[in-house]
Amino acid sequence: MPELVSKRAQVARLRRTAVRALEGYPVDDPRLTFVAHGENTTFRVDSRDGRFLLRVHRANRHGPGVDSRQAVGSELDWLAALQADTELSVPPPVRARSGEWTTVADGRVCSLLGWQYGRMQSAHPRPVHFRRLGGILARLHEHASGWDPPPGFIRMRWDWETFFGNTMEYGGVSAAGCWDLLPAPVRPRFGEVARRMRGVMAELGSTPDVFGLIHADLHLENVLFDGDAVRLIDFDDCGFGYWLYDLAVPLWEYRTHPEHAAIREALLTGYGERRALPDLTHLDDFVATRDVAFGLWFVGMAQVNPAFAADLDRTMDYLRRSLDQALSTPRTP
Repeated sequence: MPELVSKRAQVARLRRTAVRALEGYPVDDPRLTFVAHGENTTFRVDSRDGRFLLRVHRANRHGPGVDSRQAVGSELDWLAALQADTELSVPPPVRARSGEWTTVADGRVCSLLGWQYGRMQSAHPRPVHFRRLGGILARLHEHASGWDPPPGFIRMRWDWETFFGNTMEYGGVSAAGCWDLLPAPVRPRFGEVARRMRGVMAELGSTPDVFGLIHADLHLENVLFDGDAVRLIDFDDCGFGYWLYDLAVPLWEYRTHPEHAAIREALLTGYGERRALPDLTHLDDFVATRDVAFGLWFVGMAQVNPAFAADLDRTMDYLRRSLDQALSTPRTP
């Protein structure tokens, strides 16, 4: 099991890594400000050349045996293509002095992105935010459907094995190990979702009308609103998956919100105004899948991150209650 080191010590060590990584980028006189320590560790970089976001990526982020540098570079290939091909506002990737998208410092893959400005609306969302997000999500899927990734492009495949099997690694713990760490009241509920989704995904298949390159983590904390602009951030989970999952993620945290029905309708309306909606029969099943994906990730991260460990019991209880509702509610197209 990974060693649980204090957050202060972890961030201090990774800050030194970030300073070394920046030496490989064309950024003069950089000043670092800590942003977050979660899946990756991020720092704001202010310099004469502008403001940037530096990411120190977790090892084995994309699964054991996957070349992390190639996987992160593929994410940045898509961001560069979105910038070149669309008017979507996404973080502009910055090449290192070597011409590569990434650098390696202290054995950790690091990447640099242009800073995205705007405000999060996750605490007080209104249906209008979801309608605008739905339209942006449709445009993202439109691009993904027509884009031909370059040779060597490698990203996660969000299929049954990735969600429920032993493909991923969270906090240095295998996905199978994370299942073993789940509290007893939660594990059978996760298992029921896994059994249900095996049939759902077999039924859906993976043809282009249901499956393609998705963001995979577009909740409202990864969307910035700046006047009329909607800016997307954190493509770290992007990979090949179900269009429905990308629609489920922004709805997931608001299942019990007083305006849930209006939020749901607004998201789907905004999407449908730009692109034909996929069959929504299994949308709620993918919302439940998000519960499982989040829970496995959280319990793994709790083994190495003290902030996650302190919040583990509350989070697992929330997921238990959420799945109790999801598994007892008829599917709503």
